[in-house]
Amino acid sequence: MKKCKTDCIERPLSLAFEKLGGVVGRYPCVFLLSAICVAASLGGGFIFLQERKATDIEDQYTPVNGPAKLERAIVLKNFPQSEEFSQFRLVSEGTYASLIITDLHGENILTEAAFNDIIELDRRVKSIMTGHTFEKLCAKTKGRCMSNAVLDIINYNATEIVSSNIKYPMNNGMFLGTTIGGAELKPNSSALTSAKAVRLFYFLDEKKTKENSDWLDGFLKLLSNATEQKTVHVSYFTSTSRQNELKTNSDSIIPLFSVTYNLAITISILSCSRLDSVRTKVWVATFGVVSAGLAVLASFGLLLFCGMPFAMTVASAPFLILGIGVDDMFIMISCWQKTEVNKAVEVRLAETYKEAGVSITITTLTDVLAFYIGLMTPFRSVQSFCMYTSTALLFCYIFNITFFGACLALNGRREKGNRHWLTCMKVPEATGDGGGCCVGGAYDKITQKEFEMPVDSFFKKYYGPFLTRAWVKTLVCVIYAGYLAVSVYGCFQMQEGLDLKHLAADGSYVGSYYDKEEEFFSSYGPSVMLVIKHEDFQYWNPTARESLDLCLENVQNLTMARSGIPPVSWLSAYMQFGQRAGVNLDNEMQFKSYLTAFLNQSGFSPDVNFTNSQIHASRMFIPTVNIRTAIDEKNMLNAFRDTAEKCGKLQTPVDLIVYHAAFIYFDQYAVIISNTIQNIVVATCAMLVISLLLIPNPLCSLWVTISIASVIVGVAGFMALWDVSLDSVSMINLVICIGFSVDFSAHICYAFVSSEKSSANEKATDALTKLGYPIIQGAVSTIAGVVVLSTAKSYIFRTFFKIMFLVILFGAVHGLVFIPVFLTFLSTCSSSQEKNKTNLPKQNDMTAFTHHSLVSQNESADPDCY
Repeated sequence: MKKCKTDCIERPLSLAFEKLGGVVGRYPCVFLLSAICVAASLGGGFIFLQERKATDIEDQYTPVNGPAKLERAIVLKNFPQSEEFSQFRLVSEGTYASLIITDLHGENILTEAAFNDIIELDRRVKSIMTGHTFEKLCAKTKGRCMSNAVLDIINYNATEIVSSNIKYPMNNGMFLGTTIGGAELKPNSSALTSAKAVRLFYFLDEKKTKENSDWLDGFLKLLSNATEQKTVHVSYFTSTSRQNELKTNSDSIIPLFSVTYNLAITISILSCSRLDSVRTKVWVATFGVVSAGLAVLASFGLLLFCGMPFAMTVASAPFLILGIGVDDMFIMISCWQKTEVNKAVEVRLAETYKEAGVSITITTLTDVLAFYIGLMTPFRSVQSFCMYTSTALLFCYIFNITFFGACLALNGRREKGNRHWLTCMKVPEATGDGGGCCVGGAYDKITQKEFEMPVDSFFKKYYGPFLTRAWVKTLVCVIYAGYLAVSVYGCFQMQEGLDLKHLAADGSYVGSYYDKEEEFFSSYGPSVMLVIKHEDFQYWNPTARESLDLCLENVQNLTMARSGIPPVSWLSAYMQFGQRAGVNLDNEMQFKSYLTAFLNQSGFSPDVNFTNSQIHASRMFIPTVNIRTAIDEKNMLNAFRDTAEKCGKLQTPVDLIVYHAAFIYFDQYAVIISNTIQNIVVATCAMLVISLLLIPNPLCSLWVTISIASVIVGVAGFMALWDVSLDSVSMINLVICIGFSVDFSAHICYAFVSSEKSSANEKATDALTKLGYPIIQGAVSTIAGVVVLSTAKSYIFRTFFKIMFLVILFGAVHGLVFIPVFLTFLSTCSSSQEKNKTNLPKQNDMTAFTHHSLVSQNESADPDCY
């Protein structure tokens, strides 16, 4: 059977890179200046940054075309906003300001002293003047501003709070569950004895957008500058607070960019430095970091020119790009150091490109593919991040083979002239692998190459032999079993969904408000809207009403709907009206003839779309209880939707949908796991195909896939234990970890199977010798690129750091510890080449690689696939 050469793509590509390297080496200034001009030109796109910023929380952090958005469209179509304001009938969150007031010492808030402060706060809020008074902007009911029930009960007289007999949660038909929190009742009674918190709302007319914005800004200014009250503590919030905090959040990490780039330059210089004043790569390392910066400038500018939205998550991308770009720099420097120093610069650069070009190309495509797969997610914030990052990676690749290659050529000319790295003055040639401030240019006279880095010998002489001892391999297996056990345990502890308070910075007033809300006002959840959207539903038909009653009963029997508070139902009230008035509402004509008058008198007119003598849709409301955690939110959403679906399967079907404004955000629970799994599976399959192309042994390619799965499980499990939820932010990073884990594992496996050593232990040691130090370089540089994000005050950026840290740590540990040991147990992966050794070229050197590298096929037998 005819053999299929695996170098059919690599060999012509290597020759193309060899020619490109020669051209860059001959005309470095042309490529250097061209790259700078391109970056400067495309960087002009940053003038559009402010208008491209995508800070709409609903648009960016909720699923595109989520079910709740479709349900909202149905509600808006059938129930236009009424002139009479009703909080629980709101289709959106509304436009409002809110205060949560607690006792300074956490005691009972229902005291005269506390309410003196509360009433004074209420007065000051209503006195805010921003060109328009609260009275002119407020949402009105029957011509009066929507008031706060708890203040109405005491008639704005603090002395009455002690003497008033307040029932909870219903007091004379007013629901107090969202107004009074931490309530304690008399035994076997609904009489309120004490409470921990009081919440006040100030709703505004949503139509007055500009005026409302000014008033809310005045509210925030008043509360942020207010001194602490005598007896109470105040947390405050507005309907625009999350949006405002999100806008300022991304700006908080701008100062970290300079820290990151200085740290990257320092690490690169230390990693590439030698004592030899000529051979040291200080300037090359510095311009390698600059190359990554130019790539970010050009790629982001291009996408901003093209109108791509700039989500807050994108602000973390430059840190990642820096780490990856520096990794590619290490590859090219390593390949340059293995060329003969006496050759012409263009020849050395051509050889460098030949060895490193394919490696950088394939692994860049691997990472870009992982990010492009992320575009499949239904979250725009993830799509934006993946688009910007994948494009930046492509530009990073382009700038590495143009700008950085030109810098390497110019540095080569300096070395060729034996000039000092700092002064560029000629210095005497050093005689050994030493150096000093005034001598340099030493090289190995036998190989005509630069002296080997000391770290490389550590893996060959010490680490490799140690790792392949029998008892060490047993210990590694035990450690791996423990790693898997902890990871799997962590996966079962994972929480879902993005808590909205995490969109604000640490210490923000938003976080304080959410904490108080969760502590005191989570006993009662949202009032869920049940919409009967079937135009032909016969409300007057007893059989149809029985089906509807059965449906409502099923809803009320749900655990989260057992509040003891009856649903708000226009139909129940209408049927009671019919009994009192002696009207036969089982008759269609009478049912419709009395309906309009009843709706207008009872205040239920916003709940029934009754036009042209036909009920097009109607709605009812079911209160919920004990919605405290993300799991409760998910369970509530699923339970209500499942019950609504069952209503459509009754003998007399009830076409029902359920809706609440919060469902827009709860929708993430319905798609986050399935989409994460989908992305991971697709990306893993793609990486398996790539590894099959890279590694001439299918069984070892399977090991690569298993390694990818192992890293993903580890990252998912440990991120849950590190208090990171599975949300649109962490989803990005789980996709990223596939690209990075395949880089570590594929190259170790390839080095193992292509090694000419005879035993499995020797093959493992040989693979570690070739790849050990580059893997460490790549891991350290990538972590250095994101480590400053650990100090960010934003959950989003800290989450990015945490997962990237886990990805790189576990990927490096797999590459340096687990995989080499496991491969020694897999004798079938040891590609026997003994009978072909006489035909093999002599292996003088092995190209050094980072976790973005490939072993050159010029240094081993060409593997064949059948």
